Amino acid sequence: MRLRLALVFAAATAVVLSGAGWFVYNSVASDLSRALDQELRARAQDLSTLVAHGGSLRASRGGLIENGESFAEVIAGDGRVLDATAPIGTRRLISSAQVGRAFRAPLFTNRSSAPGLDEPARLLAVPLQKDRPLILVVGTTRENRAETLRSLLTAFFIGGPLALILTSVGGYAVAGAALRPIEAMRRRAEEISSSSLDERLPVPLVADEISRLGETLNQMLARIEDGVARERNFVTDASHELRTPLALLKTELELALRQERSATELEHALRSAAAETERLGRIANDLLLLARSENGRLPLQLEAVDLAEVLETIRGRFASRVDASGRAISVETNAARVVTADRLRLEQALGNMVDNAVRYGDGLITLASARRVDSVELHVGDEGQGFPPAFLDRAFERFSRGDDVRSTSGSGLGLAIVTAVALAHGGTAHAANRSDGGADVWMVLPLK
Repeated sequence: MRLRLALVFAAATAVVLSGAGWFVYNSVASDLSRALDQELRARAQDLSTLVAHGGSLRASRGGLIENGESFAEVIAGDGRVLDATAPIGTRRLISSAQVGRAFRAPLFTNRSSAPGLDEPARLLAVPLQKDRPLILVVGTTRENRAETLRSLLTAFFIGGPLALILTSVGGYAVAGAALRPIEAMRRRAEEISSSSLDERLPVPLVADEISRLGETLNQMLARIEDGVARERNFVTDASHELRTPLALLKTELELALRQERSATELEHALRSAAAETERLGRIANDLLLLARSENGRLPLQLEAVDLAEVLETIRGRFASRVDASGRAISVETNAARVVTADRLRLEQALGNMVDNAVRYGDGLITLASARRVDSVELHVGDEGQGFPPAFLDRAFERFSRGDDVRSTSGSGLGLAIVTAVALAHGGTAHAANRSDGGADVWMVLPLK
C-alpha cells in the first residue's frame, strides 16, 4: 500500500508538473512573441522618421539597427528595393502580394531565414507616405526567442525529473509515516490470541481516521473478550450442571445392577435414574433453545393469542403443585386480551416464571397482565423474601442462581429462557422486588 500510494502521488505530481510546464512554456513563448512584435513596432516608428527626413538605412550604424540581429529595407510601389541595410542588399524580404497588403495595413510575417543570416526572422511591413507610396520592412532574428525557449525546456527536462524524484521520495516517506500506526496495530493484532484477549491495539494520539479505526477495533476486541468469557463460563456452568445428574444416574444404575438388590430397591433406583434422565433432557432442551436464540434462529409460530386463556392455562398447570404446598395462585387480567405471539413459547416463559415463584417464593402467586401505550406486560409475583439485591443484575443470565438456592434442583436457565422468548418477540424481560415484599418478574411484549 505504501508503494501504491507513492506511485499514485508520483503520477499525480507528474501530471501537475507537465501541466504547469506546458502552461509556463506557452506563457513565456507568448510573452516573447509580444515583446518581439513591440520591438519591431518601435523600430519601424524610428526608421519611418529616419526615412521621412531623408536618412539612409544603409548608413545607419547600431543606433537604430543592431548589426547581425536586425535589418530593414524600403520597397517602392513597383516592388523595387530602394534602400536596405548591409546584409540585405537588393533582395526583397516580402512577396508582391504581401507588398500590396502592406500598403493597406501593417503586416507581420515570418521567414525561415533572412538574406545573409541563416536564422529564422520576424518581419513587420508598414506603409510610408513620402512624395510617393513606399513600404518599410523591418525585421529581426527569432534566435534569441528560440534560445530562451530552449533554455526553458532544458530547465524543465532537468528540473522536472528531479522535482518528481524528490516529491516521490517525499510521498513515499509521508505514506510510510501515515501507515506506520496501522503496521503497529497489525503487529499487535498478530500477537493477540484467545489466551490474551485482554490486550489492545496501540492507538495514535492524533484524532484521525486511523485512531478511530484503532478505537473501533479495540471495542470489537472488548466485545470478543466478553463473549469468549461468557462462553467459557457457559461451558463451565453447563459442565457443572450436567455432571451432577450424570453422576447420580451412573450411581443409581450401578446400584441397580447389584444382585442383592430387592425389587423395591431396584424400582426406586430406576425411578431415580428416570428422574435424573428427565432432568438431563430438560437441561439439554433449554441449552438448545438458548443456543438457537443467540443465533437468531429461535422458531416462532405467531398467531393471535388470548392472554386471559394463557394465564388461566398456566394457573391450571401449577394449581395442584401450588395447593400441595399450601399456597394459592390467582389471575388478574387488565390488558388487551389478544396479542400476536407464539403461544407455546409464551406458556414456556410464563411457566418458568411461575416455577421460580413456586420454588423460591412464598405466599400468594399472582399472574397479571397490564396494558401500556404500545406494549403489554405479563407479571408473575409472589409474597416471599424477593431476590437478593446483588442477584438482580444477573438474574436473567444463564446458570445464574442466588447463593441461598444453589442447593436446589434448578438449573439456573429458567429466567434466561424467559429473556430469550421475550427478545424473540421483540420485547424485554425484567425482575424486581416489590415494595410490599416478594419478587416480581415480568415480560414486556410489543403490540403489533
